[in-house]
Amino acid sequence: MTQAALDWLASFRLRILFRSSFLLLALAVLAMAVAVLQEEKQRSYDSYQTHLAKTKEQIVARLRHPAGQLALLNPPRGNGAAVAGRPVVLPYSAIDFDDQSKVRNAVEMAGCLVQYRRHGSLCVAIGNNPWAGGYIYAAGTFASGALVPHLIGDELLAGAHRLRVTVSLRGQTHRWLAPFEPLPGNGARAEGVRGRFTGYVEREGTNYKGARPVREFRGWVWQGGRCLDGAEDEAESDCARKSFFSLRLPVDALREALFREKKPQWPPPDLDQFRVRIEVLAPGPATTGAAIFDSDEPGAVPPFSLKDLTGLLLPGETLAIRKAGAAADIVQLSGKEDGAEPSSPLITRLISRLPVASYDAPVEFADEIATPLGSYRVLLKGDARSVNRGLAAVATRVSWFVGAMLLAIALAWLVMEIGIVRRIALLTRRTRGLSQTVHADGGLERFDLADLRGGDELGILATGLDDLLRRVKEDAERERIRAGQEKDMWHAVGHEIMSPLQSLLALHGGSDDPSHRYIQRMQQAVRILYGSASPSEAFASSSLSVQALDLAGFLQNVADNAGIADLVCTGVEAPLPVRADEYPLEDVFAHILKNADRYRKPGTPITLRLDSSENTATVSIHNHGPRIAEDFIERIFEYGVSDQAEAGAHGNRGQGLFVARTYMAKMGGTVSARNEDDGVSFVLTLQRARG
Repeated sequence: MTQAALDWLASFRLRILFRSSFLLLALAVLAMAVAVLQEEKQRSYDSYQTHLAKTKEQIVARLRHPAGQLALLNPPRGNGAAVAGRPVVLPYSAIDFDDQSKVRNAVEMAGCLVQYRRHGSLCVAIGNNPWAGGYIYAAGTFASGALVPHLIGDELLAGAHRLRVTVSLRGQTHRWLAPFEPLPGNGARAEGVRGRFTGYVEREGTNYKGARPVREFRGWVWQGGRCLDGAEDEAESDCARKSFFSLRLPVDALREALFREKKPQWPPPDLDQFRVRIEVLAPGPATTGAAIFDSDEPGAVPPFSLKDLTGLLLPGETLAIRKAGAAADIVQLSGKEDGAEPSSPLITRLISRLPVASYDAPVEFADEIATPLGSYRVLLKGDARSVNRGLAAVATRVSWFVGAMLLAIALAWLVMEIGIVRRIALLTRRTRGLSQTVHADGGLERFDLADLRGGDELGILATGLDDLLRRVKEDAERERIRAGQEKDMWHAVGHEIMSPLQSLLALHGGSDDPSHRYIQRMQQAVRILYGSASPSEAFASSSLSVQALDLAGFLQNVADNAGIADLVCTGVEAPLPVRADEYPLEDVFAHILKNADRYRKPGTPITLRLDSSENTATVSIHNHGPRIAEDFIERIFEYGVSDQAEAGAHGNRGQGLFVARTYMAKMGGTVSARNEDDGVSFVLTLQRARG
């Protein structure tokens, strides 16, 4: 390959480098996204296995608890069965119903209490040992005032608090009415009240003359001494208190079935058909409205059941529980399908194809729970596909980030291709021709580009710029020499003018001489321009002595001495002090009035109007004449701008309004022009002087 061909390829080096870099950057972003997805899939799968094992341990721990064993021994048999008063099988052989602490701990640990409103609760159960007796146990709480006891010998039971118990099973119905009878030895009310419920077979009427208590019916009640509403004087107030009761209900049908067969079936196969209703009646007639507590009251909250384990399962997971030796599962639960987040089909297929170790192995865990009535096998199965679904949803949600990165890379490439690479190519072609015409000698100490010379695009560009900068350096040097010459000229002019002005000031030195004022203004103008490279620079760098000035008197003096015909001044009746410098302010009005006089219609007046506000004073100069073009109304305040052809030849340099705006700004004021219906107004604003 010849040297010319190598040089030609070198001129494309930067363009090839730019495009290859962006292509590799886009591929790197895609590779990074795929690698992150694969790693997250492996992490998610491992995390899912760990989570499923923890879920299994949590389920097993709950089932090994007495509340869980209660749920195992009483699998779901329909909605609301426990709430309707169906007895449950306890994980205990029997309940020591005579001891408050033991029976309370037993029902609370087993979790068999059904919760009602107004501090009510109830647990109806049987023991898991048939030889403990064919009894139904009931324990719970209710809230009431102080318990009214049944007086011994009173044949009417309606005057005391009492329980009404109804048991329905196998076509039979048993009803008992148990009034409250206190035990001897009760102390102060604040310590609580203990007593028993003595059971009688319920009669149609209210007279229980000659009725004898049911011997096997046992009932106890303990009323706390603390008021539920937090009353301070608990010993004296008749507030609502919480009572805990425990019952043992004799059911002859159950006891007879125990001795009818050699090996009785326990629990009874028709246990879910049993119904127990317990009511707590207040003193008074047995009416519906008098019930303090009723187990058939709607809205009761059932205890924990196996169906409650569904909340621990994720979508796709299943839980099966089977009793040892049984042919079917007692319960099968599946995780509820929540509203799945939308996912991209393309991302879903990509994630499904990413390889993950042990992904195809089944995800399931098994365990065994021992209960007094047998063992139960728990099998928890997971769904590894949920890992793909969850990861696909998350990846879809954040895919905009990868898309935004790729879009940013594409936009950056497009911007550099159009704005840089294309311009470099154009500059390369043009600089090659330009560098052939630059042969001037000279060095560039500050802008030396010799180290960037080369054969690629940047080198060619640097070579051309190096040559061009040398030419610019020469032009700048010539401009500096010219500016110095102009400055020397201004020095000479200022020196020659200041001497005659000083002589004139000596001739007109009196303060009452009108010429004295104008000579001082001429001296100030010369001082401002003296020593400056240009007039605009001189005006911009001038300093003013701002002090309090009576603007009303100043305007009247301007109107009297301006030498302009038909100049009307209004609003100057009262003094109005402002912050300004007298001589520059007089120059401002001189320049503006000169322009107003030049452009007004012959025979029309020029109006000076003074207005004031709390903080500012405003002077409006209005003339009748042509309006200013809207696109020219701001440019008239720029240096050197004039609407007159060959203005410089007639002595108009376009600096009067520039000087006016510059001086007003240095005095903290503003000046602007606006078109009126019949002419133009210049508005000057100054700050009012205080104190």
